[in-house]
Amino acid sequence: MIKNILKFAVAGAVALGLTACVGGEEKKAEAVKAEPKKTAIKVGATPVPHSEILAVAKPLLKAKGYDLEIVEFTDYVTPNIAVDEGELDANFFQHLPYLNQFNKNKNTNIVKTVNVHLEPMGLYSNKIKDISELADGATIAVPNDPTNGSRALDILVKQGLLKFKDVEFKTAIDIVENPRNLKIKELDAPQLPRVIDEVDAAIINTNYALAANLNPLKDALVIESKDSPYANIIAVKAGNENKEYIKALNEVLNSAEIKKFILENYKGAIVEAF
Repeated sequence: MIKNILKFAVAGAVALGLTACVGGEEKKAEAVKAEPKKTAIKVGATPVPHSEILAVAKPLLKAKGYDLEIVEFTDYVTPNIAVDEGELDANFFQHLPYLNQFNKNKNTNIVKTVNVHLEPMGLYSNKIKDISELADGATIAVPNDPTNGSRALDILVKQGLLKFKDVEFKTAIDIVENPRNLKIKELDAPQLPRVIDEVDAAIINTNYALAANLNPLKDALVIESKDSPYANIIAVKAGNENKEYIKALNEVLNSAEIKKFILENYKGAIVEAF
């Protein structure tokens, strides 16, 4: 009799345990199923042309079930920090060499997803009308971040004005030949359009040039070649690159509609890179 009671008690305990396990698994499955789909995408961008391109992407993403929030920045540091800290889902303002250098210097873990467009960098001046008029001892302003600064100095190299040591990123201290005794002034990229009257020439990123009503095709004395490797990209925190909402963002920004907008709106001052 006692053996039978114990037998039933053990069986009952096992049954309860199994029920508890099954119930736990069911609850876990329900929790996974109940997790809402992410439908809002927050992207940081500099104003021109990045925010303008994202504005065109907004209804295209809406058709896919996503609400795009565009957060504007005027510097090249904050939007990467915000992505790395999870305050933004993605950003759109930089090229891959800059991102690689940023990750290295700031110990961030941000990755590229897709190329979107190329902004050819140009040399602008309110004092001369042709690069041949550049006087000996002239001052040329360039961006002070490593990648864009080196990229700007490459323009002067191609014009035969300077030669540099063989380094990854060129700076003024790496000049080995300067027959015209040019003075290189390194400044924050957003400041360059504002100092154009104070220097003989300035090499300016196209987004800042456009914001200052400078047209690269009409106003630049020299413009970067379209085969430049510095395409602007979508960047996200590592681990998020395969999320469905990021895939949707990538697809839209590499769509025929965005390509048409870039072609018709910027008329070659900005070119698609996909």
